[in-house]
Amino acid sequence: MHPDTRKLLRTGAAIFLTGALAAVLMLTVFGGVTQQGPHTTSGWLALMLAMGCLPTGVLTLLLGFAKLIGDLRRR
Repeated sequence: MHPDTRKLLRTGAAIFLTGALAAVLMLTVFGGVTQQGPHTTSGWLALMLAMGCLPTGVLTLLLGFAKLIGDLRRR
């Protein structure tokens, strides 16, 4: 595996896991969510973090996996 492919996969996983952790914390520790949104300020911050990190992490992981497949086909 090339170093840049490994870096993409590691970065994508870190971003995605940060968003997933923020979502779990928002739903459990920071008071939960209703139709009107989270109950606390920390919940809102966790929601914003999750909304930013989850899509970015997924796209970065997809890019990393596509690069990994391309690297394996070139061998």
